[in-house]
Amino acid sequence: MSGCVERTEDGDVHGERVIAIARCWIGTPYRHQASLKGVGCDCLGLVRGVFAEITGKAAEAPPPYQPDWAERSGVDRLMEAARAHCGEPVPSGEMRPGDIVLFRWRAGVAAKHAGILSGPDHFIHAYEPAGVIESALVPSWRRRIAAVHRMPGSTQS
Repeated sequence: MSGCVERTEDGDVHGERVIAIARCWIGTPYRHQASLKGVGCDCLGLVRGVFAEITGKAAEAPPPYQPDWAERSGVDRLMEAARAHCGEPVPSGEMRPGDIVLFRWRAGVAAKHAGILSGPDHFIHAYEPAGVIESALVPSWRRRIAAVHRMPGSTQS
């Protein structure tokens, strides 16, 4: 296991591994539509990169998208992709470290931001202009949670 994380409170080994991998992305600069640890990523690129390391398989690359894609499309693509790759969402009251958290900026619009829960009150995300950081899950973030998805397990034994 990577030295990038301390153990979770509940001893969840899978969650610990997800967090360790995500924390190794901290400091990666923000780059729209990129997904390369240490070089650049956006929030989706971070989640895709961690997903690939955890599962051993890459999620398909999204088609090119503009920064305002969620406002313009009317389709909740982030939610659709999360369901396709991770299954149905879990209740937000049951979220645990290592879970993928999707955010929407306001009711009635598509989810537009993603991160990985790193503790009960913190998450890791790529945020312009800060890059990949670990942030407190303060009330202003918490009330924007649109869905929580469990990161799938490893395909390796």
